[in-house]
Amino acid sequence: MSKPERTSTHFSMNESLLFEEGSPGRCAFDLPQLDVPRKEMSELMDPELLRSEIPGMPELSEVDVIRHFTRLSSWNYHIDLGLYPLGSCTMKYNPKINERMARLEGFALAHPYLPGEMIQGALEVQKTLENCLAQISGMDAVTLQPAAGAHGELTGILMVRAYHQSRGNPRKKILIPDSAHGTNPASAAIAGYVVESVPSNNRGTIDSGELRKLVNDDVAAIMITNPNTLGIFESEIAGIAESVHAHGALVYMDGANLNAMMGITRPGDFGIDVLHINLHKTFTTPHGGGGPGSGPVAVKKVLEPFLPYPVIQSNANGSYSFNYDRPHSIGKVKAYNGQFGMHVRALCYILANGAEGLKEVSEVAVLNANYIRSKLKDAYALAYDSPSLHEVVFSDRLQARKDVHVWDIAKRLMDYGFHPPTVSFPLIVPGAIMIEPTETESKQELDAFIEAMLAIEKEAEQNPELVKSAPHTTRVGRIDEAAAARKPVLRWRAGG
Repeated sequence: MSKPERTSTHFSMNESLLFEEGSPGRCAFDLPQLDVPRKEMSELMDPELLRSEIPGMPELSEVDVIRHFTRLSSWNYHIDLGLYPLGSCTMKYNPKINERMARLEGFALAHPYLPGEMIQGALEVQKTLENCLAQISGMDAVTLQPAAGAHGELTGILMVRAYHQSRGNPRKKILIPDSAHGTNPASAAIAGYVVESVPSNNRGTIDSGELRKLVNDDVAAIMITNPNTLGIFESEIAGIAESVHAHGALVYMDGANLNAMMGITRPGDFGIDVLHINLHKTFTTPHGGGGPGSGPVAVKKVLEPFLPYPVIQSNANGSYSFNYDRPHSIGKVKAYNGQFGMHVRALCYILANGAEGLKEVSEVAVLNANYIRSKLKDAYALAYDSPSLHEVVFSDRLQARKDVHVWDIAKRLMDYGFHPPTVSFPLIVPGAIMIEPTETESKQELDAFIEAMLAIEKEAEQNPELVKSAPHTTRVGRIDEAAAARKPVLRWRAGG
């Protein structure tokens, strides 16, 4: 087997165990002598809880420690290294100027419990971001408190519940399309609702006929992702909203895919009452381990009284303050007032692009996804023929004829130096391969990814065992995933 060009040097698995090695007497630093006598400590604490040494810990020099962690860092795949084509998760490049702004001392070192008069600059950042997100989404008010997208979902549904409760009946059900993110039904259930699934039609969109059969006076809201998780725009969204509103219910939109429509259309203009916005998906704040996340929630006027408190308000003298006088609020949903560092980053991105730039972001994201679709549609089966927006979903149906499945394709792609796309999701597509390139990838990077996917398609046809036994050139080979799930090793123990 020839080694794909983009792979990096192979390392022995033994190198992951360096932290267990060492020699007595090696020392990376010296701690000052303890200034609390042990006798005094023993009076404060149970002596059985005190120990002079941690058994089994290695003794290492500074260079041992530095080399170990530097080596581990080189094992990680990250967005600064290459394309992260995770569909739905929207892993795009994080501009470094945004990182610099978030690290300004006045922002990074401001304690979150400082009184409002001492953090006027921070409050101005947050209020400006709220205004920008309201304008982009076509909504009337925004809260920045939620810590992530799923947290934003829960916040939105709690507001829906409070709205109906204020009218005398919280209602019983939330309708959710079968193509939705798994967090949607989870958020609805945590908020106390029964979830009822709405089937998709053969175009990959909500079956509006089936929906009308399900909508009644027990329904509190419908949760819609638009464009949906298949990367397809719900073209009947205005009619769906009208049907739901006719029964007094509300329309919640999962804004995970807002990066497909900025500057082109606005959720508030086609009947949405409440949506959350993932700053890490649309506005380039770090995602996952580079987070934390942030999931602001935007609402129409009808839900504004129920926003979490405190609300940031602009005063007549040009200053900003927190307003806690919110008798109908659902209360705080997070300590402090949200993930402030993410707010700085997102606002930097919005202001740097401006209105026309954000529209171009959406246009390029859609262009990139359709470029990949056009290049791979003959090699991998399309899940649906409907036009794709920011992401495209294929399936492993053609490769399965050779007993090569989506997980094999994903692992073989690692040999070519790429992070795999999202696989086996959405659940309504067997063997799903969900690809989202985002707007931050160049044509050259997309071409390299396409070339790798086409090479794997040929390998699956001509040498399926090569794909089924991948990865071959990564530092860690194929693991027993069933054993890892059923018998996980959750803690380190000295000696293995």
